[in-house]
Amino acid sequence: MKDRFKKEPHLLRYEDDKLEHVTLGFTTREGGSSPYPERAFNMARYIDDAPEHVTKHQQLLAAAIDFPRAHWVFPIQTHENKVAEVTVRDQGTNIDALSHKLYGIDGLYTYDSNVLLTMCYADCVPIYFYSESHDFVGLAHAGWRGTYGQIVIEMINQIKFPLSDLQVVIGPATSNSYEINDEIKEKFETLPIDSQCYIETRGTNRHGIDLKKANALLLQSMGVPQNNIYITQYATSEDLNLFFSYRLEEGHTGRMLAFIGRK
Repeated sequence: MKDRFKKEPHLLRYEDDKLEHVTLGFTTREGGSSPYPERAFNMARYIDDAPEHVTKHQQLLAAAIDFPRAHWVFPIQTHENKVAEVTVRDQGTNIDALSHKLYGIDGLYTYDSNVLLTMCYADCVPIYFYSESHDFVGLAHAGWRGTYGQIVIEMINQIKFPLSDLQVVIGPATSNSYEINDEIKEKFETLPIDSQCYIETRGTNRHGIDLKKANALLLQSMGVPQNNIYITQYATSEDLNLFFSYRLEEGHTGRMLAFIGRK
């Protein structure tokens, strides 16, 4: 089965018959100006890259998806589970320069049109939420901390319409080659889902974890129908020509941008 994320210059665009007014996608590392190691399409201002590179990449993406930069919203992510609602009044937040606004936020949602929710990633799981019938879009950032912190449940708790009307897309992230130690495994075993379904012990103090699947199971535990959850096959840790990977590149790398908005 073909993946619903379709490759275009600089990005993967999500395509589905259920989408009418929603724009949803994920940038790649290809074809930019950043030195990671060269000609990389970095989208983050908070790493060691020239601001003009990021601005240029933002402009290219804005043109490709027909969503002006002035309408974007970007939080300051801190690998936690806090979620915030934003509106048209928040358009432009942290796009040209970083501020303290939306600090410590790893989940955004809005009922307003012409607001593009954006966050940066380099192995963590981008989780997109939308309901065309309820004018809702949301975006969450879930590494192992955000997954353990159940940020998807924090997002679901904000939703006031039937979950049968919600669609969730789990985007490109690290594969189950990602490993955790005994201490972190024990944390995950306290979650309200079966850890054996997404954790595989591989040796002493070594456990592979499928963070995409863990988040899907958490969503299902809250009542999101399994058929309403799509998981991409793209994995950041499996294709360094297409994606940045924080773990594989030992931190010296760029960031991709997940985005979702409604026109």
